[in-house]
Parts: sequence; structure tokens; C-alpha cells
Amino acid sequence: MADKKFVFILTTSESRPDLPAGALQLATNMKANDAVLDIFLMDEAALLAKPGYAEALAARQKPGGFSPVHTLLKTLVEDFGVQVYVCASCVKPSGLDPANLAFGAVVKPGSYLGELLLDREGLTF
Repeated sequence: MADKKFVFILTTSESRPDLPAGALQLATNMKANDAVLDIFLMDEAALLAKPGYAEALAARQKPGGFSPVHTLLKTLVEDFGVQVYVCASCVKPSGLDPANLAFGAVVKPGSYLGELLLDREGLTF
């Protein structure tokens, strides 16, 4: 699967915490099978880049369901080298400090997402 490339576009967090958890679980499984992938946070999911937010969100996930969001993100970033991007237009409305983002997230404009999608398949959650 090494030649397969994906970008996971996450758009929700607070309103449906199990949705990004499921998406990140899938991403972890795919990465374990050598898929190339990045994560792009948009809209409400931009909050996942706020320090401490993903840890707090885990308490709202369904018990016995997917692994905690912060654990999955940490595994993807630290163990698999996945890059996390945050939509530039979502930074200010989400109250994010671009100099202090969790999971090594990098702020990028929506046009960068467009560039990624020219080279890989997009999966939106």
C-alpha cells in the first residue's frame, strides 16, 4: 500500500467526538500498512490543535469505543511521522495561537489542501 496517498480532512470535534476518533483510528490502521497520509483540520476540528483540547475531548467519547483522540493523534505524529495541518482561515475563529499548536500542527491555507488533493485521495470526516 506504500503507493497509496491520502489526506484525512477532519471537520468536526466538539459536536461529534467519536467521528474524529473513528477517522484517526482508520488513519492509524492505514499508516500501519504503509499508506502515505496527512491530516488537515478544518472548521470545528481545528480545535484539535489547541493544546489540551484533544485530551479533554476524550472524556466525551463513548466508553468502550474508539481509542482516545489524543492518543491516536500522538501515535500518528510521533510514531508514524504524519503531518497535521490547520486551515489558516480557522485559526482565529477557533482561538488558536499559531505559535503554540498541539501535535506539531502547521497552519496552511485552504489552497494547500487543494494542492494535496491533486496528488492524493481525500477522506472527509
